[in-house]
Amino acid sequence: MAALAVVRDLREHWAPASAEELERFETDVLSGFVLARASAGLADGTIRGDVGHLDQIRSWFGRPLWDMEPADADAYFGKVLRHSPSGTRLGRSQALSTYFMFLELRHKVADHCDGERNHEIRHGGTSWLLNQFKGTPRRAA
Repeated sequence: MAALAVVRDLREHWAPASAEELERFETDVLSGFVLARASAGLADGTIRGDVGHLDQIRSWFGRPLWDMEPADADAYFGKVLRHSPSGTRLGRSQALSTYFMFLELRHKVADHCDGERNHEIRHGGTSWLLNQFKGTPRRAA
């Protein structure tokens, strides 16, 4: 005979973030992106260019970039930038691809780290993430 036990959900219950909290988090994520690119040895001009491209996409999209779906990217690159120079389209697409790789790595770190590693990352021990990010393609400034 199987015994029944009372269990409760151990996951934390989060209240929806306010617009201000989302804005701060978005700024924090972008700052982490810049830090990772700089730590990977990219030139300041390259990083500035990437951030400029991301800012242009963000301005058009009107929401945090992590909300972007493939259909949104198709609309942006296929309609909005249709008549832009190929270098502009290439720069923006590379910046967006690299940003999403960064987000994926950041998410993996947050999801799969044990408590000690998570503590290190939250308190300045970002070397693991930065080492993972060094493998991204480099462009001249």
